[in-house]
Amino acid sequence: MGEGVGQSVRGRTPYLPIVDRPRIKLPGNARVAVWTIVNVEDWSAERAMPRAVLPPPMGQPLLPDVPNWSWHEYGMRVGFWRFLDVLQARNLKASFAVNGSAITTYARACEAAKEADWDFIGHGFLQGPMHKVEDQDKAIRDTIAAIKKLTGKPPRGWESPGLTETDETLDLLADAGIEYVCDWVMDDLPVDLDSRGRRVTSIPYTVEINDVVMSAVQQQPSDEIFRRGRDQFDRLYLEGADIPRVMAISIHPYLTGAPHRIGYLEKLYDHILSHDDVVMWTGSEILDWYRAATDENA
Repeated sequence: MGEGVGQSVRGRTPYLPIVDRPRIKLPGNARVAVWTIVNVEDWSAERAMPRAVLPPPMGQPLLPDVPNWSWHEYGMRVGFWRFLDVLQARNLKASFAVNGSAITTYARACEAAKEADWDFIGHGFLQGPMHKVEDQDKAIRDTIAAIKKLTGKPPRGWESPGLTETDETLDLLADAGIEYVCDWVMDDLPVDLDSRGRRVTSIPYTVEINDVVMSAVQQQPSDEIFRRGRDQFDRLYLEGADIPRVMAISIHPYLTGAPHRIGYLEKLYDHILSHDDVVMWTGSEILDWYRAATDENA
C-alpha cells in the first residue's frame, strides 16, 4: 500500500450481521441509547453555499449569495438558542459537531455549548467536503486544536462535512487521536473500523433522522422530525428488548431551529422521555459503554 493511501471502504470492517454478534447490554438493561448531534457550521459568504433554500434568480448564480447565507446565519443568531433551551429544559446534553473555524466565527454559541457541557466533535475546519480539502491532515489538526483551545481537551469524535471521506481520511483521523466517527451510517450498534491496525469506532449516526435530509433535501413538512423520529424510536425500542439499539437525532440550527419546526423536536424528546429503559447519552458516553462492553466479551 502506497504512502498516504488508505484502505478500501469494505476493508475497514468485516460484514457481521447484528444478530450474529456477542450480546452486549446497556446499563439497567435499557433498550435504546439516544444521542443528539447539534451541527454548527461556518459558511463562507465568498464561496458557493453548501446548500440552498432559494434557487438563483433567473438561473444566474451570484456571490455573495446573501439570501442563502442569511438563511444559515439565522440559525446561529436565533435557532441555536432554541436548541439550547429545549435541551436544557429536559436536562439533556448534546454532542456538538462544530467546524474548527466556527469556534471563532460563532464564539458566543461555542462558549454556550461548552458551558452546557456538551460533547465537542470535530466537523471539518470550514464547511465543505473532505475530498475538496487541499490538506486534510492540516484541516483535521487545526480543527482539533481550535476545539482544544476552547474546551481544554481535544475532541474524541469526528463528523466529516456531508459525511465525506477519502480513502485516507480515517487514517489521518486516527493519527490525530480521534476515537470515533459518525460518517459510516451502516448499523444500529457501534462498529469497530480498522485504521492501519488501530481501533476507530463508528458510532451510529443518521441520514434518516437528520434535518438536512428531511427539511432541506426532501422538503418534508415541518412535523417530519417528530413523525419520523417517533416511528424510528418506537421500532428501535421494540427491537431493543432483544438487542439494544442506538438512535441518533441530527439537527442544524437553521433548519430545526426555525420557529415552525422547533415544537416538533420538543414533542419528539417528550415522546422518548415518556418511556422507561432509555438512556440519553452523548457520543463519548456511547463509545465508553461500547468499548467496556465489548472488552468484557473479548
